[in-house]
Amino acid sequence: MVFTTRRTALAAALAITALAATGHTMAQDGSNWPTKPIKLTVPYTPGGSTDIVSRTVFEAVGKRLGQPVVIENKPGANSTIGVSQTARSPADGYHFVSVLAAYTVNMSLYKKLPYKASDFVAVSHVADLPMFLFTSNKLPVSNARELAEYGKQNPLNYASSGTGASAHMIGARWAQENGLNAQHVPYNGSAPILSDLMSGQVDMLFDPALVPMPHAKTGKIKVLAVASKQRWPGEPDIPTMEESGFPGFVMNSWVGVLAPQGTPQPIVDKLSQAIAEAVASPEVKSKLTQLGFAAVGSSPAEFQQLIDQDTAMYRGVIEKAQVSID
Repeated sequence: MVFTTRRTALAAALAITALAATGHTMAQDGSNWPTKPIKLTVPYTPGGSTDIVSRTVFEAVGKRLGQPVVIENKPGANSTIGVSQTARSPADGYHFVSVLAAYTVNMSLYKKLPYKASDFVAVSHVADLPMFLFTSNKLPVSNARELAEYGKQNPLNYASSGTGASAHMIGARWAQENGLNAQHVPYNGSAPILSDLMSGQVDMLFDPALVPMPHAKTGKIKVLAVASKQRWPGEPDIPTMEESGFPGFVMNSWVGVLAPQGTPQPIVDKLSQAIAEAVASPEVKSKLTQLGFAAVGSSPAEFQQLIDQDTAMYRGVIEKAQVSID
């Protein structure tokens, strides 16, 4: 009787071990993932463009995966608070973070970061955010080439939403490559920038189309070019920087998704595929276009290549501009 009891207990223990091993294998190969809601951290404020894009895309992703994606906003410190939280999260396939190109800027901008690049694995390049060159009407220029020539003879200033912002980095690189005497002017928010751009207190601004473009259409400011490979479909008459005489000058901002290092690759691949399908759908693609974004959707390897490329490029810009944040 004792022997039978022990044998039964041993069999039960072996069964539990086998079940656990099976569950672990299924989690590793992603075959039954996800079985519960997924958490996506957005390291920016609710209602901002990154938040809206993330919610738009991941609502569609959740429907494809059969589980909702819960968005948690963790703004602050140029996105480093939310990104840091994800770096410390379990690599279980249920924790991800939405990042901008600022993620690659921060790698060189901050003297100390609470995380490192190796803490993450790339999931997908979700969308691009084309950056347009806007100027004050006070400047006697009508295109980007004339602006560059004017800037070689006269001091310029350019605005951004803060040190390390995409507008700062793009403006700094353009000034560096063209030998311009251009001073960076950081602001808090778009409203004061546009007010000063319209009054001529600020000379130029690289920015997405959504907020400044209506003012350009009414003639209150000028729009000279877009720093993308192709013209923006929504504004086909605006030339690219390359068409304007600046070969190789392509600097979009972008939105992408990262996972904690150690997240099973089959899960990463499955989410990447779901994102690609979501942004390719007419409904999501249309919403992204309305927000000024261009849908992308990429493989993890392609997104990692973009991260590496931009990290190196921004490192050079930051070192030459001699900017940093403690």
